[in-house]
Amino acid sequence: MFSENHKKGCIEVVCGSMFSGKTEELIRRLRRAQFANQKIAIFKPQIDTRYSDMEVVSHDFHKITSTPIKVPMEMLDVGPEIEVVGIDEAQFFDYTLVEACQQLANRGIRVIAAGLDTDYLGKPFGPMPLLMAVAEDVQKVHAICVKCGNLANHSHRLSKSKELVVLGEKDTYEPLCRDCFNKAIASEK
Repeated sequence: MFSENHKKGCIEVVCGSMFSGKTEELIRRLRRAQFANQKIAIFKPQIDTRYSDMEVVSHDFHKITSTPIKVPMEMLDVGPEIEVVGIDEAQFFDYTLVEACQQLANRGIRVIAAGLDTDYLGKPFGPMPLLMAVAEDVQKVHAICVKCGNLANHSHRLSKSKELVVLGEKDTYEPLCRDCFNKAIASEK
């Protein structure tokens, strides 16, 4: 039997391609928690300064205050009053993200992480596959392919950079479906 005050921790992952609404969904879930008077803490990687240094910001410019961190273990410093932890751009963290999320959930905290599930080459991105494997809930969201209008699940990089992490927007990435992505990759070879 659980006592009435027992907190149940869990891990939720929102993943998908660029422009699929991952951050928008993260912000929506966090706002609902705030509306329910739950105490929240929000984290993002320090390297993500596209829209703001101190806020998580969606492509539609919805935003919520966050704490930029270098390493996932910094999230473990949240106080006992925190009931929900939000994490944006989870793919940019190292593999210790999985352990940090597990520890938070084991402490009874609801952890909501949003991030790209695949990189610009269509390969699993950073800690995301492992995080999805241990999560209680995984929601994959989709953009619309800019070439054909089908559901997009790939983030096609428009620049020629071969770096794994290239921060960018619509001038750097476009959402593509599998077929259009494979055609685009083939034409670049």
